[in-house]
Amino acid sequence: MENQKKSSILLFVLFLILSVSSIAFGQLKTDFYKNTCPNVESLVRSAVRLKFQQTFVTAPATLRLFFHDCFVRGCDASMLLASPNGKAEKDHPDNLSLAGDGFDTVVKAKAAVDSDSKCRNKVSCADILALATREVVAMTGGPFYPVELGRRDGKISTLTSVQHQLPGEGFNLDQLNTMFARRGLSQTDMIALSGAHTLGFSHCNRVSKRLYNFNPKSSVDPTLNKAYVAQLKQMCPLRVDPRIAINMDPTTPNTFDNAYYKNLQQGKGLFVSDQILFTDSRSRNTVNFFASNNDAFKQAFATAMTNLGRVGVLTGNQGEIRFDCTRPN
Repeated sequence: MENQKKSSILLFVLFLILSVSSIAFGQLKTDFYKNTCPNVESLVRSAVRLKFQQTFVTAPATLRLFFHDCFVRGCDASMLLASPNGKAEKDHPDNLSLAGDGFDTVVKAKAAVDSDSKCRNKVSCADILALATREVVAMTGGPFYPVELGRRDGKISTLTSVQHQLPGEGFNLDQLNTMFARRGLSQTDMIALSGAHTLGFSHCNRVSKRLYNFNPKSSVDPTLNKAYVAQLKQMCPLRVDPRIAINMDPTTPNTFDNAYYKNLQQGKGLFVSDQILFTDSRSRNTVNFFASNNDAFKQAFATAMTNLGRVGVLTGNQGEIRFDCTRPN
């Protein structure tokens, strides 16, 4: 009876959280700035395109920044806030590998938006990040999807708020589903968003355990493709600089496509949390479906990005419109 009571209370609390967040994202709309900054999308697009021409890293860095921001305190651009004493979200060990080009993309897009006198200090950094993310996805071959707008910027960014809020590279399917479900995201959303690993890179220290020290029975993770193991060991020999970069997608690392899922079918997922999507029978069908149908993946990714963009948003009079994306007003 006591357990039943606890379960009921937990369900009620979850219901309240989801109700509050659904009210908030209900205030988001694609034409939010039609009267205040009607050309916001083209202003952001031009700035992002310019940055992308300077370095390809703009794409994976911006996409990853958006994901990390939304998973910690919701999509409120709190990941962009800097702290003089190194105590902000971006200073947490889980965020130190976020490439500076992602932050720079938002700063440059914000400057472009604010250069239009009609738009100055009218568009939130959170919305600029959401728009910039859509642009880099489209620029690399991914879907061009409508972006809901109307987010406000958070005023708080703490190191401690990041703890246990981001998926780890060693997560199994249950851990992934639990973390995503807490943010109102389904297993299909989670598998589609994992497809963002079709772009970008990681570092040797993130995969060395799978190559040299997997478990007492096997030094190498048996789910890894043997040829891929040899390739990874060549790039990441023992005692190599842990910061050496390796592509997440060994086949088409600069194209947003469904190669990520085809790689999983061959045992070429870089992280345990990637490969588990294929090795676990509960998620394998979705991986096979996305691997066989690039359009279906792109559509699912666009839907998942819309759902992700609604997580924990501040709207109405909550938060603020930051004048400088790196510090509260």
